[in-house]
Amino acid sequence: MSPLNIVVGITGGIAAYKAVGVVRALVLAGHDVHVVPTEGALRFVGRPTLEAISRNPVHTDLYEGVAEVRHVAIGQAADLIVIAPATANTIAKLATGLADDLLGNTVLASEAPVVIAPAMHTEMWRHPATRANIATLRSRGVTVVGPAVGQLTGSDSGPGRMAEPEVIVAAALDRVAASASAAAHHPTGDLGGRRVVVSAGGTREPLDPVRFLGNRSSGKQGIAIAEAARSRGAEVILIAANLEVADPEGCDLRRVSTALELRDEVVAAAQGADVVVMAAAVADYRPVSVSDAKIKKDTSDAGLTLELVRNPDILAGLGSEPHPGTLLVGFAAETEPDDEHLVALGRAKREAKGADLLVVNRVGWNEGFASDENAVVVIGANGDVVTRAHGTKLSVAHDILDVVVSELTTTARAATTPKEPEPT
Repeated sequence: MSPLNIVVGITGGIAAYKAVGVVRALVLAGHDVHVVPTEGALRFVGRPTLEAISRNPVHTDLYEGVAEVRHVAIGQAADLIVIAPATANTIAKLATGLADDLLGNTVLASEAPVVIAPAMHTEMWRHPATRANIATLRSRGVTVVGPAVGQLTGSDSGPGRMAEPEVIVAAALDRVAASASAAAHHPTGDLGGRRVVVSAGGTREPLDPVRFLGNRSSGKQGIAIAEAARSRGAEVILIAANLEVADPEGCDLRRVSTALELRDEVVAAAQGADVVVMAAAVADYRPVSVSDAKIKKDTSDAGLTLELVRNPDILAGLGSEPHPGTLLVGFAAETEPDDEHLVALGRAKREAKGADLLVVNRVGWNEGFASDENAVVVIGANGDVVTRAHGTKLSVAHDILDVVVSELTTTARAATTPKEPEPT
């Protein structure tokens, strides 16, 4: 990659000390880095440190360098803007277009890709205002890296920890590469050029021409994932089972009804896909036989006995076969009320299904299905909780895709890292 002119914005949070690692990594990679801290950031990291690490003067005052129109020139010259950490306050200002300091002006005056790394307490990250602001920024093409789950200030722990510098740098440079090489048919984004297959909705197993066995899934979460992937540059194949909401735009939509139809479409679409997300609620069983005519009530008031046969487990079928180059993401809806037990169920199911990631969400009479909001836990291949997310289904979709992008980046980097020669 040719040397870039990179602006690193640092805002006033305790994670500001980690931004020094971001600046250093970018400088060592050969890029020209200009740090634009807020006044709050300088309460955590001193100007001399930032100038020494970046090898460039550090400016904060909006009214300095007026003759050279510095408040506009820095942003105009930038090839990339990285803001780490991005506090809740800064995220709100970016979402509303406020520019009351040099960093805000720099962002507004630039057409360069913007990458932010949120860092704040869990309650602030989960607040509806922050979630709405993040969704707004994502809709404008801003790449959001993290936050990670871990130790925060004091004894607090949870989602809100700033991603590690190497993760931020990798995501930022990948964003530039995607912007430069994305095909004309794909908008720029961190999934540019990727093919993503998403299943959504709930399957229906017919009993007769008017009745079926089904579930309460509306397809909202699967559609949100498809829309989020499309907005991030992916080519999306959406395999839709009996959706109860409007079809998303810009996706290759393939309609199915039963579990067997869904399996056939998913298996075919998964060939050559970069990511497969199995968000559909699939019936575990189907009737052994389907009546060609409506089943009539027995006048004797006797009960009705149905013989059922098990449907194939689509996710387990995909996971049991080698799938190099394809990231397999499963979903598990559980009614378990205890969080620890819910995670344990998810770990066991991920291993049994052979998925690379498993998204676990609690469902019940009044949560999960058909709701506009969701709460999920994402479990990684080693059984760790990778992230937790809750909010609108679109914001949850982006949180899930953040993990997907991170996994794709890590896998690509591992594939290109030279192996150590074996001892002779």
